[in-house]
Amino acid sequence: MNFYDEEIKKLVQKDNFRQIHNIEEKYDKYLTVNGQKMINFSSNDYLNLSTNRTLIDNFLTKYKNTNEFIFSSASSRLLTGTSRVYKQLENNIANLFKKEACLLFNTGYQCNLGVVSSLVNRDDVVFSDKLNHASIIDGMKLGTSEFYRYKHFDYENLEELLQKHRKNYKKAIIISESVFSMDGDIANIKKLVELKKKYDCLLMIDEAHAFGIFGNNLTGICEKENLLDDIDIITATLGKSFASMGAFCVSSKTIINYLVNKTNSFIFSTALPPSNIIWSNFLIEENFNLAKEKSQKLQNLINNAHKYLKDNTTTQIIPVIIGDNSKTINIAEELQAKGFFVLPVRPPTVPINTSRLRLSLTADITFEEFKSIIDTVNEVLK
Repeated sequence: MNFYDEEIKKLVQKDNFRQIHNIEEKYDKYLTVNGQKMINFSSNDYLNLSTNRTLIDNFLTKYKNTNEFIFSSASSRLLTGTSRVYKQLENNIANLFKKEACLLFNTGYQCNLGVVSSLVNRDDVVFSDKLNHASIIDGMKLGTSEFYRYKHFDYENLEELLQKHRKNYKKAIIISESVFSMDGDIANIKKLVELKKKYDCLLMIDEAHAFGIFGNNLTGICEKENLLDDIDIITATLGKSFASMGAFCVSSKTIINYLVNKTNSFIFSTALPPSNIIWSNFLIEENFNLAKEKSQKLQNLINNAHKYLKDNTTTQIIPVIIGDNSKTINIAEELQAKGFFVLPVRPPTVPINTSRLRLSLTADITFEEFKSIIDTVNEVLK
């Protein structure tokens, strides 16, 4: 065990050791840790739907006595771990994105890992934004294709790589997140579409942090920019704005059929519980207007927040980059003591020397509460 003890010691010495927090209760925009109630500024529950008691009570009243309301699928989808409610959810999501087909996965990590690793082979290549999520990076490492990582948002660098390498491979995929989870910045998807067409590539966009927030159908940045038809593959999660569990890939019927037959993270996983699938359908089919109302409320907060900050970003994720690990931890603890649940984000989640506070805006947070945390951060940083 000495090796593991030594590795843990190194993490502690570098202020990079992580522990699971003692969260006792979550309700609305609040949580309780060690008996202290705080406003939650670290959540991905962007529409504050996951703890909405009215929604939960209505759902249970309507569905708890139905035959499909069970807590285990007990099998993979290709065996008996499926039913009409799964296809219903996949159809609902495909229709939202105006795509031919959809495939559910258990988590966003499994979705990106499986899609990226299975869609390309030895004769193929991937071009990926350097700051893409770990699930995309791990998918590239797991797969057999070559891959190149272009500098974040440096589309000249991407084109240089395409010019140099694209001709050497059969299939090529360009991959980017839309809203990046640690910086809150937005990719230039129009430019990615241009390069995809110019160099005969597929284009995959991860809308995990945009789904539920942007676009008339809440499907994300691609819809907002009227580019859905140009995107070959879109992945996103149900575990953030849509307050459930699971993730999905939407694409053509051909690609979805291919994934069903080739993607290990789908084929060899016990399917999501039917109760969760019914809950996801309940939110999309019966409470979509509520989601849109919450999304508009969040948009108003985002707009006011960025006006106050006088910056040029337009998303719900606001990074406060500190740099040093120890200093970041200390500031996060000071904010928690003042009633704001904010966590330090450190490498390898972010690049070395860019440790930060990641402020996450959710629909029920008020502008006054946002202003209060920003003013407190500025005080602490003095």
